[in-house]
Amino acid sequence: MGFFTVLSTPLCLLFFFLCLKTTFSSFLHASSFSTTQLCSHQEALALLQFKTSFSINSIASDPEICHVIALDLSCSLLSGIFPSNSTLFFLKNLQSLNLALNDFRLSKIPPEISQFTRLKHLDISSSWFSGQVPAEIAHLPKNLVHNLSEVRELVLNGVNMTSVNPLSFMNLSSSLTTLRLSKNELRGNFPNTIFHFPNLKRFILGGEGNLAIDLPSSNWSSPLQHLDLDVMYCGRRLQESIGDLKSLQFLGLKCNFEGSIPASIGSLSQLTYLGLYSSNLSGQIPSSLANLTQLRSLVLSNNQLSGPIPPFIGNSQLTYLSLPSNNLGEQIPSSLANLTQLIFLNLAENQFSGSIPAFIGSLSQLTSLDLFSNNLSGQIPSSLANLTQLDLLDLSINQLSGPIPAFMGNLSKLILFSNNLSGQIPSSLANLTQLCVLHLSNNQISGPIPAFIGNLSQLTYLSLSSNNLSGQIPSSLANLTQLGLFDLSHNQFSGPIPFHATNHLSDLVVVSDMFSRLQNLKTIILSYNNLSLRNNVDADFTLPELTYLDLSSCSLSEFPNFLRHSNGLRSLLLSKNSINGNIPEWICEKDLMIFDLSHNNLSGKIPNCLPKSLSVLNLQGNNFDGNIPFGFSEGCGLQNLNLHGNQMDGLLPRSLVNCSMLEVLDVGNNNISDTFPHWLESLPELQVLVLRSNKFHGFVHSTKEGPSFPKLRVLDLSSNCFVGALPVHYIENFNVMMEPHIDDGPPEYMTMRNGSYQYSLVVIMKGFEYELQRILTIFTSIDLSNNKFGGEIPDVIGKLSSLKGLNLSHNNFIGPISPSLGNLTNLEWLDLSSNELVGEIPNELVSLTQLSVLNFSNNHLVGRIPQGNQFNTFGNDSYEGNLGLCGIPLSKSCDGNGTQLSSFQEKDELWRFGWKAVVLGYGCGVVFGLLMGYHVFRTGKPKWFVSLFDGRTSQSGRRMRKARRLVPGRS
Repeated sequence: MGFFTVLSTPLCLLFFFLCLKTTFSSFLHASSFSTTQLCSHQEALALLQFKTSFSINSIASDPEICHVIALDLSCSLLSGIFPSNSTLFFLKNLQSLNLALNDFRLSKIPPEISQFTRLKHLDISSSWFSGQVPAEIAHLPKNLVHNLSEVRELVLNGVNMTSVNPLSFMNLSSSLTTLRLSKNELRGNFPNTIFHFPNLKRFILGGEGNLAIDLPSSNWSSPLQHLDLDVMYCGRRLQESIGDLKSLQFLGLKCNFEGSIPASIGSLSQLTYLGLYSSNLSGQIPSSLANLTQLRSLVLSNNQLSGPIPPFIGNSQLTYLSLPSNNLGEQIPSSLANLTQLIFLNLAENQFSGSIPAFIGSLSQLTSLDLFSNNLSGQIPSSLANLTQLDLLDLSINQLSGPIPAFMGNLSKLILFSNNLSGQIPSSLANLTQLCVLHLSNNQISGPIPAFIGNLSQLTYLSLSSNNLSGQIPSSLANLTQLGLFDLSHNQFSGPIPFHATNHLSDLVVVSDMFSRLQNLKTIILSYNNLSLRNNVDADFTLPELTYLDLSSCSLSEFPNFLRHSNGLRSLLLSKNSINGNIPEWICEKDLMIFDLSHNNLSGKIPNCLPKSLSVLNLQGNNFDGNIPFGFSEGCGLQNLNLHGNQMDGLLPRSLVNCSMLEVLDVGNNNISDTFPHWLESLPELQVLVLRSNKFHGFVHSTKEGPSFPKLRVLDLSSNCFVGALPVHYIENFNVMMEPHIDDGPPEYMTMRNGSYQYSLVVIMKGFEYELQRILTIFTSIDLSNNKFGGEIPDVIGKLSSLKGLNLSHNNFIGPISPSLGNLTNLEWLDLSSNELVGEIPNELVSLTQLSVLNFSNNHLVGRIPQGNQFNTFGNDSYEGNLGLCGIPLSKSCDGNGTQLSSFQEKDELWRFGWKAVVLGYGCGVVFGLLMGYHVFRTGKPKWFVSLFDGRTSQSGRRMRKARRLVPGRS
């Protein structure tokens, strides 16, 4: 009928047809001479219809009645439409049908499968049927149970069952022995009565996080041999009753439990595989597991297990031991030396300390050893050279030191990054001819790259970054034609980058350097070296697979022109070079996601044609001028826009509101003249907003109700012309700044969502300008300095408990310092200088124990300076210009009420009054005047006397101070 297409080469097609002919011929011949009954003519024709359409792996018949009872079409390279009128459905006596591992993506599951009333085994897993499961199968109570009452094995892996109610599976036949349901998007609660089926031997259920099932507390199916559950939730605890499954040989659970591993598992004497992974289990590994004498594989990865590895594990017959991503600790126990049959050992991401024991070198069957991310120290034992079967060795992120030892054997992956390894790359690595991955980054390895590295022709991943390597990049690396990643960044390499091809026009010979041969390169990272680029002519080669190129800090003076032919380029990082001129037009032809040209000498206009695919555009620290392009269309995927430190002018483009994924917007240090971009408050992901040192002006206020800037963690509006009170509505919605800071793990940094690019930021921190190469996710700051903000500092700022820095200096704030600032216990710098603040410094601020910089200078503060904690470390410059303050560290003492005994202001006024008395003496007698002046200096000003001469001056002074506060912009 021609409704299947066989996907194969002509040779394979011929082979399949030959096999098919033999199979059919044998079957039909045997059937024709049956002594009981001739084969069903209809079934024979039905099978012959398939002969010219696809291959059949095996066909079985019933010799007594001569009917086709089993048909295996699995992995037959079938592709195309599966029609509902297929002759396949003429095989009414079919008991086993296997359609797995084919490609029926253009057809729906035929409901006619329910016509196979004698079917006991059905496997349509990974067959790429499209659409939903038909009612005849999906709604089991209606049809399948009635029509397939004898089914014993049901395999529906990889079938779309989003519309199926899991409860319907309870109507399956009680004779069911196998049920496989994985990667089928089932949702909801699967009934645990399935465990009561009297004949169930194998149950595999994978819900991919959408399915839940409660393990029963009793009445398990006693024949159960294989239980594999990969679901979201399996009940609150792993039931002790699981120890009743005396026939169980395979137990694999990936669930979300509470509590520890039940001791009853130790009674499963037939168990050969135990896997409890990603199940939130805690406590120690129970000693009862020592009873599992048949156990060959133990997988307890990604839990919260603690304590040492129990000694009894070393007395088992394990071949596979995987305990990564737990809290296991102490030293690696010597008992593991007894595991002489072990082929796989993974103890990664735990807390093991001490040295790597030498006995591991005696585990001669090991093919994989993973000790990644522990606290191991000392040298790598030379005994590891004895592991001649070893394929993977990962000792990265530890504290290992010393030289890299000699390795032998069949290693294909050598991963030693982030240690303290020293010395040169050893010549013994030349023997590792099967090496595919060599990752030695973040160590202290020195010397040149040895030429023999170019002979490791199987290398696909070479990372030597962040070491002390030097010299030129050797030309022998041109032999690494399989190389996909090449990372030599953060070293001391010198000389030209071999990205050059020269046309010798005289004889038309093309001479190209190494990179013209490395046609499989996808990622090149050579940043932070002393390299240069030979680019005097256009390169005539292309790197067709290149997607990521980082040549930051490489002393480049021009664009690498060979890139114009690399059409797959997605990330281009050329920051911190000396590139001049304009952005080349051919950049607009690339589908770039990351484009970083920061800190160069580029000038001119930013092209309007920049790719719409951009996620990162970083042009900070150049000389671009003109308007910011208005090309941010709806659906813009931009996550980071950094134009800091250019000469951009005009308005901030309103089209940025289309960039709903924007996390960082930095246009600081430009000439942009605009009002506050309140329309940005609708961007749900915005975390960093920097408008510093521009010509923004006017009020800062919200134009809508509800959440505004809910994820903002850095706000810098400094050095503009903003006026009015602080925007309380915005501050009330700075939710991230209100979250408590919990420092209980390794530092995390702001990156693109896929982690391929780390954000940077220029900030004024503690009075100095810094460029943060990486932004900690816990970093929060507000800088509103050098504006014309006024009014009182609102108490709501005291709710920003995770704030690291607050700078409100050089504004017109009045009133007292709010005691609520004492709640900012993570604050490291606080600057309220050059305002009109009055009153005393609140004692609540003494609780700011993280404070290292404090500036209250040039205000009108009075009273005693608080003492204790950080306040005992600040000097006079933190308080200068506040004439009414007293106490340490100032030289002015306070009386019992916290009032100054004598101040500079009083002395100034006394001197003024004293001279008035002397001048008065000219009219009343010099002697009287001098005596009066002397008396005043000794005893202070008599009020009745001062009022005669100083009253008018005092009144006019008060009027002037009041008027001065009302003048906008006064600082």
